[in-house]
Amino acid sequence: MANAIQEFNDYRAKMNEVILGKQNKVINRLFNLDTNTYAEGALSTKTKEMLGLVASMVLRCDDCIKYHLGKAHEQGVTTDEMYEIFAVANIVGGTIVIPHTRRAAEYWEELQAQ
Repeated sequence: MANAIQEFNDYRAKMNEVILGKQNKVINRLFNLDTNTYAEGALSTKTKEMLGLVASMVLRCDDCIKYHLGKAHEQGVTTDEMYEIFAVANIVGGTIVIPHTRRAAEYWEELQAQ
C-alpha cells in the first residue's frame, strides 16, 4: 500500500499541474483559496487538517480523505487523535461514513508504517 500512497500523491500532483496549467482564473483562484484556508492562523494548521478530514469523511470524498490523512500525518496527528476524528465524523455523518472509515483506517495504517 505504500505504493498506493505514492501513486495517489503522484497522480494528484500531475493532474493539479495539468489543471493549473490551463490558467483558468476561477480554478486557479479556487486552488489558491484552498491552500490559504489551511495556512496557520487563529487555528493551527493541524487543527484545520483535522477539520478538513471530518468534513471530507462526512461528505464521503475518498480522495479528500486520503489527502487530509496525509496532511494530518505530516502535522503529527497521533493514532489516538485520529480515531477521535473518525468518531466525530461518524457521529456527524452517520453509519454511511463507516465504509469510508475503514478505508481511512487502512490508509492511516500505511502512513504510519512509512
